[in-house]
Formats: sequence, C-alpha cells, structure tokens
Amino acid sequence: MNQEKIGKFIAEQRKLNNLTQEELAEKLGITKNAVSKWERGLGLMDMSLLKPLSEILQVSINEILAGEKIKSNEIEKKSEENIINLTELIELRTMKYGVIGMALFFMVLVIISAIKDISSSSLVSLICAYNTITFLSRYKFNKERADLTAGILFFLATILNTITFIII
Repeated sequence: MNQEKIGKFIAEQRKLNNLTQEELAEKLGITKNAVSKWERGLGLMDMSLLKPLSEILQVSINEILAGEKIKSNEIEKKSEENIINLTELIELRTMKYGVIGMALFFMVLVIISAIKDISSSSLVSLICAYNTITFLSRYKFNKERADLTAGILFFLATILNTITFIII
C-alpha cells in the first residue's frame, strides 16, 4: 500500500468536502494528529475506520485504499490489488508482532541462562513463543479459529518448556 498516495487522496477528498483535519477527526472520533499523520503518509488508519471515512469523504473504500478515484471499468482490477495489498500489510504486522515477541522472550531466556546452564529446551521455548505470538497476531486480524487454536497450543507448549527449562 502506498501510504503517501493514500494520504494525499484523503487530504484532497477532505478539502473537496470542505472539511478541516479537526472536523474530519471529530466525525471519526479520533485526534487531528491521526488525520495529519495519514495525510502525510506516515501511517494508515485503523481498518475499522475505512467505512465511516469513505462515507464522510463520499468515496468508496476501494478508492481510499487505491489512493485515487477508480473508473468503473477498473473496479474489479483495483479491488483485487487492494485485497492483495491488505493481505501483505496484515502479514507484515503479524511478522512485526512475532519478531518483537520473540526478541522479548529471547531476552528473558538470556537472563535466565546467565543464571543457569543453557539447555536445548530454551530453544524449543523460543520457537514456541515465536509461534504463539505469530498465530495469535494472525487471529487478531483474520479471526480464523485454526490460528487461535494453534496460538493457544503453542502458548501452552511455551509455558511447559519454560517451566522445564527453569526447573531442570
């Protein structure tokens, strides 16, 4: 997703609707700074704001995600592009949460291993922790039961391996 293009489009449509950043923010129940951030291409809105934003700006969600007005003969093509881009964005966020979680858990393991001799169960705990965060992050975005189940199972495995690591 091209955040700068989307931001410029939002700013353009906001101005066409004679709205200030503050007025748009008030209608969406967010801060003026959030609108400013979007318009400068520094971030994207929470996906739950897409529908109300599209209604306020009188454009389609597809047009917001494309960052441009879409001709009627290009709607299907742009819809597919937007879905692919959103999927990639979700995967990047999931990876980010996974990496952050793995880094935090790794630091805990390093501290514990400084006190004790390191064992192979620490590596298993690290892998399980990474998978826990990855699957639960995916569940947060796509609400698939399989991701929730896998996340819970990896969480239990992480706890059991960590306890084993500390005790043995």
